[in-house]
Amino acid sequence: MLDLIPQVAARGKHSSRDSARITSRERLHLGSIQLDFTASGPRSDPPMPWYGFGYRGFEQLGFGQKLSLDLPEPIQLEEAAAPTDTEVTKAVPAWSYSAFVTEDGSLLLSGSIGASPHKYLSFKGLDCVDVLPTEKYLLVQLKERLQCWDTQAFIAEGPHAEPMWKMDLPSAHNSLFPLVTNGYIVPKPPFFRELPSKIHARKLALGNEHAVLLTSELTVLTWGAGRHGQLGHGDLEDVEEPQIVDALHGVPMSEVAAGGWHSAGISESGDIYTWGWNESGQLGLPCKTQQCSVSTKQSHKEDEMGNTGEFITIQAFPALIDLPQESEASKISCGSRHTAAVSRSGELYSWGWGKYGQLGHGDTDSLDQPKLVNYFSVKHLCVNDVICRNWSTYVFCLESLEEKKKKGIFS
Repeated sequence: MLDLIPQVAARGKHSSRDSARITSRERLHLGSIQLDFTASGPRSDPPMPWYGFGYRGFEQLGFGQKLSLDLPEPIQLEEAAAPTDTEVTKAVPAWSYSAFVTEDGSLLLSGSIGASPHKYLSFKGLDCVDVLPTEKYLLVQLKERLQCWDTQAFIAEGPHAEPMWKMDLPSAHNSLFPLVTNGYIVPKPPFFRELPSKIHARKLALGNEHAVLLTSELTVLTWGAGRHGQLGHGDLEDVEEPQIVDALHGVPMSEVAAGGWHSAGISESGDIYTWGWNESGQLGLPCKTQQCSVSTKQSHKEDEMGNTGEFITIQAFPALIDLPQESEASKISCGSRHTAAVSRSGELYSWGWGKYGQLGHGDTDSLDQPKLVNYFSVKHLCVNDVICRNWSTYVFCLESLEEKKKKGIFS
């Protein structure tokens, strides 16, 4: 039976910061778009600033033989699919494949794409801006329109495959995908959904069955399925239309994220709030499942000695959680049952389900509190962004300012 804890950190209880402030290749053509099916060896050029870890049973994290990665590794794409001068600007994992957007607007897919025998698929000259990959559909934002393919079409129709759905974008379009003018995109028909005209959306995150939206007024709205508390309204009810998360009212928010059945957000002052399902510790709250490490559970017992000491399975209100050393967060992302956050100083923290190494700590332990991913600090890398989906994590990072100074890049 699930535990419903009514309000660990909710309405009115905010931090002091908030209150104060391939050698062989088959080429296909889809209209003017060239598709390359490739299968050869990894790139030999210096690693791109994208790192991946977690499940990679279909080579969706790039070229390699391991079933999973429990430590971050630079993404290694095929030389034929991604020439040495290709710079990847965004990496988004689905479950069995990943999508990579390049600076020239091309789109690269790696892994098992609609059960295709081809491990790599390259859309060149696509003018791609962003992408939303799922097992059944590939949704792509271009400069002037949206397009969607059924992933099975790449096998069944080959060179005759055409997008199953298109939608033109107005010339003044400047929304952050999957937001579009007057609405948003979801990875299932009819794809486009309208938003009430009174809502001025800034950012939208899609979970398996719910949505989390940040407005231009820095307010958080949620809707969809609520049986795991992922809507943050204090109950387990479904909500059909966007509804304000009252517990965060008065707290200006800067980021939102949605996982399988949990949600997260960051306030303007850098505080992290989480809510929803905590089965694997993905909220950073005490977790009773045996998947969470013994050492983590003991630390919670010590912290909570003399208090309730309850483990939390469902947190139906937003709860405030702390990063180590009271670090302030700038980015956050949620996978199916794990969460990762970037601090303002460029450090990466992760927690939740870790069976496939998606936490990046060099093991497969699950954690119910944030832990620093040491790899990037040791390598003198400054983390800029993190993208979690399903059982995988992608990280975009650069050399730290200190390291650049050592090399004489800056005077």
